Amino acid sequence: MDATLNLIEPLKRYFGFDTFKGEQEAIIRNVLAGRDTFVLMPTGGGKSLCYQLPALLMEGTAIVISPLIALMKNQVDAMQAICGDDGVAHFINSSLTKGAVETVKKDIREGRTKLLYVAPESLTKDEYVDFLRQVKISFYAVDEAHCISEWGHDFRPEYRRIRPIINEIGQAPVIALTATATDKVRGDIQKNLGMTDVKEFKSSFNRPNLYYEVRNKTHNVDRDIIKFIRQHPGKSGIIYCLSRKKVEELAEILRANNINARAYHAGMDSATRSQTQDDFIMERIDVIVATIAFGMGIDKPDVRFVIHYDIPKSLEGYYQETGRAGRDGGEGLCITFYTYKDLQKLEKFMEGKPVAEQDIGRQLLSETAAYAETSVCRRKVLLHYFGEEYHEDNCGNCDNCLHPKAKVEAQGELASLLEVVGAIKEHFKADYVIDVLTGRETDEVVAHKHNVLDCFGCGLEHDARFWNSVIRQALIAGYLEKDIENYGLLKLTADGRKFKKNPVSFMVSEDNEFDEEEDDVVHSGNGTGAADLVLFNALKDLRKKMSKKLEVPPYVIFQDPSLEAMATVYPITIEELQNIPGVGSGKAKRYGKEFCDMIHQYCEENEIERPEDSRVRTVANKSKLKVSIIQSIDRKVALDDLASAKGLDFSELLDEIEAIVYSGTKLNIDYFLDDVMDEDHVADIYDYFRTSETDSLAVAMDELGGDYTEEDVRLVRIKFISEMAN
Repeated sequence: MDATLNLIEPLKRYFGFDTFKGEQEAIIRNVLAGRDTFVLMPTGGGKSLCYQLPALLMEGTAIVISPLIALMKNQVDAMQAICGDDGVAHFINSSLTKGAVETVKKDIREGRTKLLYVAPESLTKDEYVDFLRQVKISFYAVDEAHCISEWGHDFRPEYRRIRPIINEIGQAPVIALTATATDKVRGDIQKNLGMTDVKEFKSSFNRPNLYYEVRNKTHNVDRDIIKFIRQHPGKSGIIYCLSRKKVEELAEILRANNINARAYHAGMDSATRSQTQDDFIMERIDVIVATIAFGMGIDKPDVRFVIHYDIPKSLEGYYQETGRAGRDGGEGLCITFYTYKDLQKLEKFMEGKPVAEQDIGRQLLSETAAYAETSVCRRKVLLHYFGEEYHEDNCGNCDNCLHPKAKVEAQGELASLLEVVGAIKEHFKADYVIDVLTGRETDEVVAHKHNVLDCFGCGLEHDARFWNSVIRQALIAGYLEKDIENYGLLKLTADGRKFKKNPVSFMVSEDNEFDEEEDDVVHSGNGTGAADLVLFNALKDLRKKMSKKLEVPPYVIFQDPSLEAMATVYPITIEELQNIPGVGSGKAKRYGKEFCDMIHQYCEENEIERPEDSRVRTVANKSKLKVSIIQSIDRKVALDDLASAKGLDFSELLDEIEAIVYSGTKLNIDYFLDDVMDEDHVADIYDYFRTSETDSLAVAMDELGGDYTEEDVRLVRIKFISEMAN
């Protein structure tokens, strides 16, 4: 291909652009010259053009290997529209009929098709391999190439088979493209694709228009999200959740609060997913609530916010998902909700996987946690992760830079840290280094005899949280580096060794704190979203009076979290009261009038503007599981058999039953208690709850002594709540 070829004319003719973005032209010329090409370009940088334009200009058909059917369909539609020819681009995947596949083959044979999109699974089928052997292939484009690497955020084993299949079909240049890849992942991709003499094109990862923020995730997270969306009415946004169940729940809650939202996850049929995606692109819906199955290659430039309901499993995944915001260079708000509990949950999910996979997963998670907790510029941390230096002290577009923490001199602390890393021969990870610094004689430290080092305990005056912060900032400043090949061992850099000889000033800020207990605090305030302490105490007094009058413990009427919610949203009708968590229709009708009357009077006397208009409407729980449990108990199905039939642990079944009775539905489990428990034991536990001020399981186990199992106490508590409260 002529190196002097004018590429602006076809760029203008096909795509309507007068100039190339960034390194697009150099990449395209490299492909046209028949050389292997590796493209690392952030979302929105124009990766697709790097293989679409050369495919239109070269002889033969380019094979584009892509992981998502929806992505293929979008790109094929776009190429057909650009060229005004239905035969110029096609895709082959499991969604096509035999007749449609034959049409595709005919267009390819006739030389009309310049781009053929295939999923890696389809590419391995013998019938396609045999057919493609007879076709002139211009080049192979591997899109979303990070899927090849186990160190990438979206590893797909079928991607590992691409090179052997290319060898079977016939040799041609390869262009690999990805929006996110660390040095480790980049090497893995090139090695696996057999790209030995490859030219790399690496764009900056900095997206200056994206605003990054990490918020504390409390039990009010749904309300926080609704409030945020209402502050940005009519704007397009994506909310990522880790589980399909949460995706569907949250989408339903948003719709109940008049937000035009829809769910999207891999468990839905492909027609529904495709329709949802089209509706989002065509602006028929504003918000998509999705698992990470959504968004790869979505060509929607005006996504204004990306919210992570759960902390992502890796920083690469986070970067790619946030990268779907503001692709047009306009506003892009990236909000992440973080709690340490989510981290523990993700670690638990890894149990049972191969040890090597667990090690990789934990390392990736620790990087994400470090990003969430750091008080350093988030842009600087992200870019450092991808091997790029960011020299500004304040990016002006992340929460940490807009609200900076005070910095303290930590020259001595850095010296201690570097001394310990050197003394333990650079053979250990951050947690171990912190154990030595803080003088913790763990089994591992004692086994390595590091408890006898002179520097053992030299950082005793600071806690692990502080040392984590120093390590993170020493990594960013270049005094330490992580040996990714060896599971993140800390190593001294040349700058680190220089610092040991000639220390200089080293200023650090402490990590952000994420308060685990925030959920349980009742704040004073007047209708601003936190519970009104005066009203909360008045409602508690009313509950106490009613409990004496009705001769039932106070918690049987309403539990504390329900009173807190009442003191936050001020319900004044029975209908509004039923939207309070833990208040079903039965409880609302039985006990609700006096509470609503008190709240109404309190609001009038104190001239309180109720947040009814901005209230988070909860969705009536129509869970099939709950309905099925109620029906099974009505039919007197043994609870252990019911748990087995539903694929639940017995404890999980009790969780579900407790949720049912606490919200006001009456269940009779006497038939099961008669079978499994002594009548006197049932009576003893029942009498305990009748006189107890609390329904706490821990307190009950303590008070009742060791005669009863936790399951016994929970079963009788269910009977008690059902009979006394409902």
